[in-house]
Amino acid sequence: MKTITTTSDLASFCAEAAKRPYVTIDTEFLRERTYFSKLCLIQLAYRDAAGHDAVLVDPLEGGLSLEPLYALFRNEEVVKVFHAARQDLEIFQVDAGVLPVPLFDTQVAAMVCGFGDQVGYETLVRKIAGADLDKSSRFTDWSRRPLTDAQKKYALADVTHLRDIYEELAAQLSKSRRQKWVAEELAVLNDPETYRVDPDDAWKRVKTRNTSPRFLAIVRELARFREAYAQDRNVPRSRVYKDDVLVELAATKPQNEADLGRSRLLMREARKGDIAAGILHAVQTGLNMPKEDMPQPDRSREKMQVNPAIADMLRVLLKAKADEENVAQKLLASASDLDALAAGARDLPALRGWRNEVFGRDAVELCDGRVALVVDGARVVTIPR
Repeated sequence: MKTITTTSDLASFCAEAAKRPYVTIDTEFLRERTYFSKLCLIQLAYRDAAGHDAVLVDPLEGGLSLEPLYALFRNEEVVKVFHAARQDLEIFQVDAGVLPVPLFDTQVAAMVCGFGDQVGYETLVRKIAGADLDKSSRFTDWSRRPLTDAQKKYALADVTHLRDIYEELAAQLSKSRRQKWVAEELAVLNDPETYRVDPDDAWKRVKTRNTSPRFLAIVRELARFREAYAQDRNVPRSRVYKDDVLVELAATKPQNEADLGRSRLLMREARKGDIAAGILHAVQTGLNMPKEDMPQPDRSREKMQVNPAIADMLRVLLKAKADEENVAQKLLASASDLDALAAGARDLPALRGWRNEVFGRDAVELCDGRVALVVDGARVVTIPR
């Protein structure tokens, strides 16, 4: 089990990988104590009969540049294969502004190939590679050195079995001619904007029952301050204050540090200093905000008149189409998509691209009464009305 700790060794491995049609990649990282993920280990593998085709790369080794790897990422002749790639890609985009092209995500491909919703790597290893994974190092601290042989073996398994999984899924996609489906799904992972968190939008993730525009204005300002503070100091947003604290502060509207001291949930260290100042400024900004600048609650769902009978028929159609095409139901349409369709909405992911061809077109015709569902033996099919 070779561990690369120098730029020259990484360059040599990447030069060999560049001669192959694909390379499998995984990372180990920590995020419990930071806002941005701390990259602790990179695993790389390609297919080579000589057996020198899988390595660990230690980014914590001083002086190691990852530029040879990034050059491989930019090499469009080599497919870069990940499983559930989003968090891995976020690290490379944030750290170096680079995303691998072309990209192949085996979790996405497995959903297209009928392995179920968000199928896990362990399941694919068992079903495709016919192997079992050693779970003993799953919750390890990957920043600690030296790594044990067991940790290294566990980490390498994430890319060695991935070769078999990729080759099988790629063959299935070629046979079914569904490469375009996967490409459409991967578009969001290939977009740098996917990994940018704008403090101005942070409030949209906060769950609250109060939809008063003034209350939401304070929530927005508190969430904006928290996100910017956490990003600037690279600490988890929950270390600044948690969502339940944020909602409490928006409700109590503290005006000074004495008011902060009466908070039931705010941590003691946040009741003074920079965080306290940021909270008070955010609250005041929300209170002084003109009405026209306040965020407005999304009431579109409240206004939807969902016909439950149509929604039920859409669920039957969805299952029938998913079974017919051997593709995960969740990939075709979400439960909220079905409700929105039954309420008359037509600007939905389920009605775009390959989803529309497989499910969306028939779903709209069913809603509009142009087709009916009938039982044909063991299948449910649509017939014109």
